[in-house]
Amino acid sequence: MHTFLMKNLFQPDTAVEVKQRIASLTSASPRLWGKMSAAQAVAHCSLSVKWALGEIEPPRMFVGRLIGGVIKPLVLGDDKPMRRNSPTAPTLLILDERDLEFEKENLSSLIDRFVVAGSQAFTTRPHSFFGKLTPDEWAILTYKHLDHHLRQFGA
Repeated sequence: MHTFLMKNLFQPDTAVEVKQRIASLTSASPRLWGKMSAAQAVAHCSLSVKWALGEIEPPRMFVGRLIGGVIKPLVLGDDKPMRRNSPTAPTLLILDERDLEFEKENLSSLIDRFVVAGSQAFTTRPHSFFGKLTPDEWAILTYKHLDHHLRQFGA
């Protein structure tokens, strides 16, 4: 896999672009698919960044143990966006209402931490679905996940 060719969150320009897209979200941003509000999706994205940094550890998913290794190269092997309505780890679901402005600031701050942390700061614990990920794979997956939810709201 040629990580340096793929968009990922270690790339400063990509991080700036993602933060600009986050800033453009409003409570009126149209949801194009899924069930979460924009504020819930942004809070969900914050949890995923904390996951990559090893600050939270969702449990392994049984189905991930079975097929995660087969699906991982399909998701991380190119720049194609994640599919709409991709499944979410149950522990990362946000069901309560959130304040969008607070969540946007929190996620932007976490992205800054992600970029500054570099590859040494990433969890060595397995992803709940995909299993073991390298720091570069975390950077690709995190970008793709953020992009997925920003596209969900037209940002």
